[in-house]
Amino acid sequence: MQLIFFAVVAVAGYVGYRSLVREAERVTKRMERARQEAANGSMGTLVKDPKTGEYRLAKD
Repeated sequence: MQLIFFAVVAVAGYVGYRSLVREAERVTKRMERARQEAANGSMGTLVKDPKTGEYRLAKD
């Protein structure tokens, strides 16, 4: 019974850790893009839509 409990706690801890790492990477990318935009004096970053070929502002 204890083994099952510790396995569930370990899995929950791992999932929580991966979620935290993913969020930290997302925030880091956003901050880096904001820093580059401030250095260039731009108002946003354009990305190309692969389906239509049109450019649009990047979303977070």
